[in-house]
Amino acid sequence: MSAISFAQAATWAIAGAATGCVLIRPWRLPEATWAVLGALCLVLFALLPWHEALLAIGKGTDVYLFLVGMMLLSELARHYGVFDWLAALAARRARGSARRLFALIFAVGILVTALLSNDATAVVLTPAVFAAARTSNAEPLPYLFICAFVANAASFVLPISNPANLVVFGTSLPPLQSWLARFALPSVAAISATYLVLRWTQRVPLSRKIATDVAVPTLTRAGRWTIWGILLSALALISASALNLRLGLPTLAVAVLTALAVLLHERQRPWGLLRDVSWSVIPLVAGLFVLVEGLIHTGVIERLAGVVTAGAAVAPTSTSWSAGLLVALACNLLNNLPVGLIAHSVLASGAQVPQQVASSLLVAVDLGPNISVTGSLATLLWLVALRREGQHIGAWDFLRVGALVTLPALVLALAAVTSAAATLPAAAVTAAAVTAPR
Repeated sequence: MSAISFAQAATWAIAGAATGCVLIRPWRLPEATWAVLGALCLVLFALLPWHEALLAIGKGTDVYLFLVGMMLLSELARHYGVFDWLAALAARRARGSARRLFALIFAVGILVTALLSNDATAVVLTPAVFAAARTSNAEPLPYLFICAFVANAASFVLPISNPANLVVFGTSLPPLQSWLARFALPSVAAISATYLVLRWTQRVPLSRKIATDVAVPTLTRAGRWTIWGILLSALALISASALNLRLGLPTLAVAVLTALAVLLHERQRPWGLLRDVSWSVIPLVAGLFVLVEGLIHTGVIERLAGVVTAGAAVAPTSTSWSAGLLVALACNLLNNLPVGLIAHSVLASGAQVPQQVASSLLVAVDLGPNISVTGSLATLLWLVALRREGQHIGAWDFLRVGALVTLPALVLALAAVTSAAATLPAAAVTAAAVTAPR
């Protein structure tokens, strides 16, 4: 075996082992431990130059800023009862109907995902929904499933709805008007199918009566200020997207200003709030950026880009379908964050990738992971939130529901991508577009 082929095999082995350990968490060590360890191994074994590893980490700066801002806003909302208030309000307005409560919580999940990101839905809304279900004397599982599935189904409503959107498109993230033209119809298809099929799978527990005398907690002034901060953040992000600006810094700036205003008003120190933020997500994402950079060095990204380009030149529609379905499968086997990084590398490789194919890749990275419980970072965080509430969902139990819910939604969303592409001017994602300054 040549030195080059040995380096390729070693890189793949390290990247595969690190990704596997991120998913199964041996010895219950944090996911970030394995991503960082895999990245260090690539550098220590001279499979990736250290300066290129640093450059790979730097590529994620906008994602880190976005995640920190979202986590800070989410933690403020949790700490000051905003999501508990929203969930209890939905429970009260259900007026004893489990089906109505299901629809209301689903609507809240769409709103939170679209404006705050899918991680906020998975991490922060989950305990609030559990509390609302418990208060209503309702079976919690149907409502907890909402938090997992809508978090990904609604995550391409806006560019800000999922950090994976930043990962896949990088600096070529489409401006808001273009984004809506490409993803509004697929979003409606994915959300509608997810709602209908998930409600059908939960029809038995949703046929039971629930409590009508649900107490809605009083929202404090700090909670109201937090809501204003969240709305301001949503406005800032939508404006930044419309102006084709990076999203990370506006998110962090609004989050920090909101936190300072609330903490000063409450005369509280920030340490408790900062301690509860899931900081380990940042080294996890950084480590995955380095692992994918190692894969780029093996030449696999160039070959994948060649396959996608050749297929798209001959049959763009069938390539869009096959690429979307294969990426969705890969997300469930590997997790959507590394797969999203690989998709970004394909788009940034210089290949002439039609918008239709690029859109299918994004839909697959966002929606496809809903089949397995380890498919996305949001679902992994959802599992952690469930454990805190004493709930447990097995991988097989999730898979049975996930396959039924996700496959129709994915097929309809990919079909909607094709339909939307037919009404848009022909265009391709090129290296110049991907690397152009925003």
